[in-house]
Amino acid sequence: MSLFDRLFRREKKENTVAFRREMAKRLDGKHLRYVTERTETADGGSDETVIGREGALIVKEDALLVYASADVLMRLKIDEMTASELLSGDGVVLQGEDLEHEGETRCVIAYYTYYR
Repeated sequence: MSLFDRLFRREKKENTVAFRREMAKRLDGKHLRYVTERTETADGGSDETVIGREGALIVKEDALLVYASADVLMRLKIDEMTASELLSGDGVVLQGEDLEHEGETRCVIAYYTYYR
């Protein structure tokens, strides 16, 4: 972010295709420690379940793949996904229609491997 953007608080256009493609470029090749899936419970809350360990985020053609536990856990079209990094910088929240699971809308949190 440039100094001008910081001073005038120019907000990112998170709903634009250009932003989504830039985010996919930044995520490409990130190593993952583990991946969780967020699901809604009957009482209106949410629950997180670990669905994979030791993997990577991979951009292939026009899709972002979440690869962990020797399997593709999620495949999203880059132009239609929603991606936002955690405030801690330890991971990313990915939402969208999963092409691996018949277009089901899913929310997955991928936690990066930390290297010193």
